[in-house]
Amino acid sequence: MAEAARASDGAARSGGGGCGVSKRAGGDLAFSALAFALALLPRLYVAIAWAREPVWDGHYYDFGARRIAAGLGYSDDLIVGGQAIWHPWCHYPVGYSGFLALVYRLFGAGPYAATVANAVTGALLVVVVHRLARYATTPARARVAALLAALSPGLILYAALLMTEPLAALGLVTAPWLLARDAARGRPARGAVLAGVALGLSALVRPQSLLCAPALALLAWRGNGGARAAWKRGALTAALSAAAALAVVAPWTIRNCRVMDGCALVSTNGGWNLAIGAFPRATGRFETLRAGDGCPIARGQVAQDRCWMAAGLQWIKDDPGRWLALIPRKLGFTFDHESFPIGYLGEADPAAWPEERRAAGRRVLTASHLGLLSAAALGVVAMPRRRPRRELVPQLLALAAVLGLVALGVFGDGHAFWPLAVVIPLIAALPLPGRPANGGVVGYLAFAVASVALTHAVFFGEDRYHMVVTPALCILAACALRRGEADGEQAGDR
Repeated sequence: MAEAARASDGAARSGGGGCGVSKRAGGDLAFSALAFALALLPRLYVAIAWAREPVWDGHYYDFGARRIAAGLGYSDDLIVGGQAIWHPWCHYPVGYSGFLALVYRLFGAGPYAATVANAVTGALLVVVVHRLARYATTPARARVAALLAALSPGLILYAALLMTEPLAALGLVTAPWLLARDAARGRPARGAVLAGVALGLSALVRPQSLLCAPALALLAWRGNGGARAAWKRGALTAALSAAAALAVVAPWTIRNCRVMDGCALVSTNGGWNLAIGAFPRATGRFETLRAGDGCPIARGQVAQDRCWMAAGLQWIKDDPGRWLALIPRKLGFTFDHESFPIGYLGEADPAAWPEERRAAGRRVLTASHLGLLSAAALGVVAMPRRRPRRELVPQLLALAAVLGLVALGVFGDGHAFWPLAVVIPLIAALPLPGRPANGGVVGYLAFAVASVALTHAVFFGEDRYHMVVTPALCILAACALRRGEADGEQAGDR
C-alpha cells in the first residue's frame, strides 16, 4: 500500500496534467491486454484479406526494406555502362523500411509479413494509448481512449497499407508514457532518456517527431519548489530527451555524411516538400515537381534537396502573400477529411474497390475522423458547472468557441474542420480561469497536434498526415468536458 501511495504521489507530481490523474496509473493491465486483442483481430483480418502489392510511397518503403534485409543497405542499383553500381538512398526516412527489413529477416518477406507486422504495431499502439491515458485521466476515461483507438476505422485500415504513420504514432505516444511512468516511480531522469530514445526512433520514421521533444518538459513541471524549480525540471527533462533522441539519430546522420553527396540529418525530402508547398503551381496539397520548376540539373540527393529548399524559400520571399494564403487550404487538406487509406486500397486493387465502394469508405472514415477531432477539441475545455463567475464565464466562452467551430464545419459552405486542430493547442495554452488541467500529458498531446498543423501549414497538406496524431485525438476526446483543474483533481473527475 505504501508503494502504491508513493507511485500515486509521483504521478501527480510528475504532471500527468490531464483529467484527474489515476491513483493507480500502473494498473488495469487486464484491460490493456483485452484492448490489444480487440484491436488486433480486425487489423489482422484487414492485413490478410486486403493486402496487395504496395503502391505509392509504400512501394519505395517495401523496396528499401528488401534491400536492407538482403544486406545491401538503404540503396538501389544504377546501371552505368551495362554494370550495376550501388547507389545509396536517404530521400525517404529510413525508419519504416528498417522496421520492415527486420520483419523480413526474422519471418521472411512473404505476401503478408509486412501487413501482419502493421497489425501488431497497430494493436500495440492501442495498448500504449491506454497506458498513457491513465496518466492523463481516470481509469474509465482511459478505457474509452483505448476503445476509440482500437475501433478507429482509419487506423484499422492502415494495417493493409505499407505506410509510416502508425509506427511514427507509436513513438509519439510511447515517449510521454515512458516519462510519465518512470517519473511516477521516482526515476524521472531515466524516463526522460527513454522518452528521448522513443522519439529518436520515431524521428527515423518521421523526422518531425523531434519537434515534440520540448513538450516532454510539460510532464515534469508539476511538483514542489515553486515556478523556478518547475522550469528547471522541465528544461532538464527536455534537454535529456532531446540529447537521447539525437544520439539515436546520429549514427544514421553520420552514415549519410559518409556515403551521400552531403550531410542530411535523416532524409532529403524537406526541400522538396517546401517547394511543393510554395512553387508557382502550388495548390496546398501534393503536386509533382518537374525539372523545369527550378532544379533541372540531375545531381546527388542532398544537393537536389538543397536546390529545392533554396527555390522554395525564394518563392516564399518573392510572394509571401500567396504562400500565406495557401495555409488554410493546406490545413484543410490535412484535417478536413480522411480518404487516404481508401485511395491506397483502391489503387492496389481497383477491381475490389469500385468507385461506389470507395465513396462509401471515404464517408465512413471522414465522419469518424471529424467526430473524433470535434470531441478532442472538447478535451481542453471544462464541463460547465456551478462555480464562481470568473471561472464559469471563460470556460463557457471556450466551449462556445469549440461548438461554434464544429457548427461551422457541419453547416458552413466549406465544411472546414481544420480550425479545431488550431484551437486545441491554443485553448490548452491559454491560462483561462476554471480550465481543466491542460498541462502534463494533455499539454504534450495538444503540442503534438500543433506540431502537425504547423508542419503542414509550412509545407503542404494531405489527409494521411493527421493519422500520426489520431491516437492523441483519442485520448483528448476521452478527456472531453472535464471538471476544472482544482476541483477535478480533488474529486477524481469520475
